[in-house]
Amino acid sequence: MTNRLWHEGAILVPTQDGKTVVHYWAKVYDEGSPFGIADGRISKLMLKANGEIIYNYDRGEDVPPQTEAAEIALAILMKEYS
Repeated sequence: MTNRLWHEGAILVPTQDGKTVVHYWAKVYDEGSPFGIADGRISKLMLKANGEIIYNYDRGEDVPPQTEAAEIALAILMKEYS
């Protein structure tokens, strides 16, 4: 049985500057792939905070993490969908 591919949500990320809401859209497969982040299950991922794209991966990193909140949210999602 295939899980739903697209996941959407928001993460409240604590940072040195306070807290940041990071919205995410992720395409996640049942198994890892060379196209996934770190050969993992996430093949597409967009992170936005305050209306700005702070990370984007579409079968390759298009926009590296732009903020501390992006780095933390990415780590959380990598763990969630590992």
